[in-house]
Amino acid sequence: MPDSGLPIKEPKVLIAGAGIAGLFMAILLDKAGIEYEIFERSGEVRHIGSAIGLGFNVMPVMEQLGLFEELKSISKPIEGTTIFKEDMETIREIRLRDNRALTGYDTLVTSRSQFYALLSSRVPAEKIHMNKEVVALTQNTESVTITCADGSTYSGDILIGADGAYSSVRRALHSQMNEEGVLSKTDEESELISHYMSVMGTTNPLNPRSYEGLDDKESHCDTVISEERGLTWRYFTIPDNRVCWRLDLQMKDMDPKLYEGWLNADYNTFDVNQLPEAWRTHKLPIMGELGDLFDNTPKETISKVVLEEKLFETWKHGRTVLIGDALDAILDAVVLANLVYEIPTAYPKYITKALDEFYLERFPTTKKELNASQQLSTVLAGKTWLDSAARYVLLKLVPRYFKEKSLEYALQYRPQALFLPIVESKGSIQNTPQRPSKKYTTYLKARGAAGDSLIR
Repeated sequence: MPDSGLPIKEPKVLIAGAGIAGLFMAILLDKAGIEYEIFERSGEVRHIGSAIGLGFNVMPVMEQLGLFEELKSISKPIEGTTIFKEDMETIREIRLRDNRALTGYDTLVTSRSQFYALLSSRVPAEKIHMNKEVVALTQNTESVTITCADGSTYSGDILIGADGAYSSVRRALHSQMNEEGVLSKTDEESELISHYMSVMGTTNPLNPRSYEGLDDKESHCDTVISEERGLTWRYFTIPDNRVCWRLDLQMKDMDPKLYEGWLNADYNTFDVNQLPEAWRTHKLPIMGELGDLFDNTPKETISKVVLEEKLFETWKHGRTVLIGDALDAILDAVVLANLVYEIPTAYPKYITKALDEFYLERFPTTKKELNASQQLSTVLAGKTWLDSAARYVLLKLVPRYFKEKSLEYALQYRPQALFLPIVESKGSIQNTPQRPSKKYTTYLKARGAAGDSLIR
């Protein structure tokens, strides 16, 4: 309950970004009964990108939101992944089948565009304002106001920056904090470091007779490490005999002339004819060559993205908070929505408390996950003798027991929306306990009392 004398005011939330992060946040807020609006910088939805893998961490909240069954219908389960050398010699097979017994869920893979369409179908079109790039923000004890590139302004109680790695909200927030002298030195003095670039796409339906296992129930998820320094390629087979593919380039190992002019701040369409012609003949473990995937992917949907390699320490200030992208965004959104739901009134001290708690829960976990991801990327794709040695130790020598123990926390962390009926734990490893919502408990009691009075 708010302090005595404070009026009860439900918060209004502004969301910058109508990607996966922004849409998922909107769905949660809608279920929580919290007013929101979304502001998207682009003028249209572009069906680009490759695969998105969704693991056990997010499945309980998918069930809560009524998305789980539809997600399964557009996905394939991943039971393992295989890493190959360019000559198709197997380096290691990694099995994920045990995750189902441990958590009750498969890891599912679908195309990014299909997952986006699923989320978009749950958000009313009138809630999304297109061509609204946030270029500035101001905030005080009363509200937060965004200014868009077209000069329009909008105000609310909380601003959520869900606009990607190169977030305009983050830049505006850091600029404001820098002027106030409260931005951390780490964030003030450094920029995003981009060592990796990916070119990616999703094919049209292919002939399953030409590609081994294409029509299998499970997804074939393979990675090939090239003999050429700094180059790997991977793919996931998905329903309707399609393939999501991706080339990863470690730019420090590439001839600068190859990627000069390719760098920018977002997913953008890309002409694969700019790639070296010889790359088209690289083999695929499911038969065929990379060139087959290029040729069977609509040209307008092939994209490239530069992958960030920095975790900013400043996530929140005043009434503004930032969340991550893709899978991280889903977990961020669940935790943040729970805290916003519990705000008794849209008064600064309650908003600050909620954003502080969000940061304390999510920052350490995100930092640990980013470090692990960077190390794994280096191990899988690195070409130095040290990378090869690390790959051998990790994939061949580390006992299964220690790998499973290191995954124990990740397997337990399956946060749910506290303002919806809780999904019971599945599998042999129980969910990490969550603090129950007092507000939701009060709501259920009131609804039960109202139901009893109607019966009488």
